[in-house]
Amino acid sequence: MQKQRTTSQWRELDAAHHLHPFTDTASLNQAGARVMTRGEGVYLWDSDGNKIIDGMAGLWCVNVGYGRKDFADVARRQMEELPFYNTFFKTTHPAVVELSSLLAEVTPAGFDRVFYTNSGSESVDTMIRMVRRYWDVQGKPEKKTLIGRWNGYHGSTIGGASLGGMKYMHEQGDLPIPGMAHIEQPWWYKHGKDMTPDEFGLVAARWLEEKILEIGPDKVAAFVGEPIQGAGGVIIPPASYWPEIERICRKYDVLIVADEVICGFGRTGEWFGFQQLGFQPDIFTTAKGLSSGYLPIGAVFVGKRVAEGLIAGGDFNHGFTYSGHPVCAAVAHANVAALRDEGIVQRVKDDIGPYMQKRWRETFSQFEHVDDVRGVGMIQAFTLVKNKSKRELFADFGEIGTLCRDIFFRNNLIMRACGDHIVSAPPLVMTRAEVDAMLAVAARCLEEFEQTLKARGLA
Repeated sequence: MQKQRTTSQWRELDAAHHLHPFTDTASLNQAGARVMTRGEGVYLWDSDGNKIIDGMAGLWCVNVGYGRKDFADVARRQMEELPFYNTFFKTTHPAVVELSSLLAEVTPAGFDRVFYTNSGSESVDTMIRMVRRYWDVQGKPEKKTLIGRWNGYHGSTIGGASLGGMKYMHEQGDLPIPGMAHIEQPWWYKHGKDMTPDEFGLVAARWLEEKILEIGPDKVAAFVGEPIQGAGGVIIPPASYWPEIERICRKYDVLIVADEVICGFGRTGEWFGFQQLGFQPDIFTTAKGLSSGYLPIGAVFVGKRVAEGLIAGGDFNHGFTYSGHPVCAAVAHANVAALRDEGIVQRVKDDIGPYMQKRWRETFSQFEHVDDVRGVGMIQAFTLVKNKSKRELFADFGEIGTLCRDIFFRNNLIMRACGDHIVSAPPLVMTRAEVDAMLAVAARCLEEFEQTLKARGLA
């Protein structure tokens, strides 16, 4: 049982013992971490009693919202019956079998095989090994290089961070590892110049073709991309982009991998982002929404072509102690069933998603230093800009975004700054009234932000 402590006591212990991810520890410890103590629906409460609108669904993951008592009951029952067993050594258990069967029902045809991990990062590293093993089995061991995108995010393991295009991550740990290449992201606002979005989408996709030819088609194993770049700032490619990417990959016999860790399980209004963006991958990686963050679990969905190749190759020497952990699998099953049976994914497509997008654009398009207001389903963003008429960004990309984000946090609204992109991905169960309440707070925060810019001479 946790001890009841004051906020200052928790902060003191946190500073003394806890190393946070992606954090300047010295700076955090000086300021003190915010202590979250409870969640219900789309709201969080901190240790000082503040009620907070969670506009980020935790870390893009609490799709069904906080406080599902039925999930806790499922976890308790599974822990009492079989708290753990592995899936090595020719064994399985009912929880992982039932989850696998359910996932085969909700995924598009052709994705009948699933490999379990514990996170999105592990899913990506698993995928890298699968892709390379597949080509080995095909008698093409030279096809090793995976191509990602600059500003793409694929986790923070060595493989995932290398494949991702976050240069600040590459600066630590001698990354990327060999066999990783990158092309520019399909961000029309910055790179589209005088082209229409669809014209730019084709140009951006053909950067992949140029890279394949530069490396050599016989050496390229796969192209990997998020359908919509999440941590990169909710970069939504033009409609022409992904179909052209698919055409190019098929032309040169390069596998297509969709990183669905953020987009998957209803975020875009379809079960998976590739359905929304109009392409068919060979493999896709998931985590987050698979259990709505209630317990750590990820999964790699393997299309028929790759699955048959891997099976024909005999042992696939890869796995984790907790691959298909029975408690995580049971809770994930309850979550996926809720997304389907309670109509949550369909509601994002038909109701709350369109409402969010309408209100998001109405709210933010009016501001002087906000542009590229965008989104689909329940994932959306805007970009803070110096001059809208010139599509001019601020010089130190990210400094202004942090300033804006901090104003949101002080006003008990969690949104995220990805550079100078302000992004939001709240729980899919958010009501229309809660959308309105969130955006009313956000509008007040933007007014304060623009006043702050002027006061500091930054506008």
